[in-house]
Amino acid sequence: MGLFLLKRFATLIGTLIGASVLVFLVLEILPGDAAMILMGPDAAPDAVRALAVKLGLDQPPLARYFHWVVGMLTLDLGNSYTYSSPVLDLILERLTLTAPLALMAMALTVVLALASGVYAASNHNKAGDVSLMGLTQIGIAIPNFWFAILLILLFSVHLQWFSAGGFSGWSDEPLQAFKSLLLPAVSLAVVQSAILARITRSAVLEVLREDFVRTARAKGLSRRATVWRHVLRNAMIPVITVMGLQFAELLAGTIVVENVFYLPGLGRLIFQAISNRDLIVVRNCVMLLATMVVVVNFVVDVLYAVIDPRVKASDI
Repeated sequence: MGLFLLKRFATLIGTLIGASVLVFLVLEILPGDAAMILMGPDAAPDAVRALAVKLGLDQPPLARYFHWVVGMLTLDLGNSYTYSSPVLDLILERLTLTAPLALMAMALTVVLALASGVYAASNHNKAGDVSLMGLTQIGIAIPNFWFAILLILLFSVHLQWFSAGGFSGWSDEPLQAFKSLLLPAVSLAVVQSAILARITRSAVLEVLREDFVRTARAKGLSRRATVWRHVLRNAMIPVITVMGLQFAELLAGTIVVENVFYLPGLGRLIFQAISNRDLIVVRNCVMLLATMVVVVNFVVDVLYAVIDPRVKASDI
């Protein structure tokens, strides 16, 4: 197990280094001058050059890259050009909304997908299976931002059960804050649960054909107990793979949904930073999302070894 984790951790570090180089290079070759944009088109050239020196934009790219990497390692991400405040504080403040939103959406996705996928597989080719798979096909085809608008029209405009947008904060009214994240979480979860339900159904159907399932049934276990105790665990490897990818996608997918619901989360921060060409915020936020994706994949690899020891043995 130790060698397996060491190899996976080395892969994680290598991927993060490659991602940091890629993020830095992509933002470096973007057209435009951040100092010029901040000063305005009518600014004097001397003032623009002075601001560029203050922001460190006059340094060679390699020096700026190493300065950025050292800053990330020491949690010194610099100051935002637009907000004139530490980037780390901005990210931590916005994560208090984005992280709970992604977790809520993922929890809804897992519950809906596992229940639907197992039910469809247990009733293969019956009316329930056909109906659920038809609904999942519709769910896959619906963009989450369009579904978010439909939820606003139904629950905010017509029924007036939820607010159409905004976030009151966790410290003032936690229940109201949770309620304001419910519609965004549902809009994110619908598409993801439709995809995961189909993967779960396929994986469960494949395991149901194994010999040990017939043995369990012959020993007197009910069909429900066999499916939930034995079949689902053996079908979880492809399901967990998709779960990991979906959670990473949810963290990045909040950019659009947060703008639809006017939520001050990490996605909206990235959107505003791109609009203002606040490269230091964009660079650190994109790197944070990339790190989350890599770490989630690392956790998924570890879960592989826990669920199925054959994965660990084959890797060693």
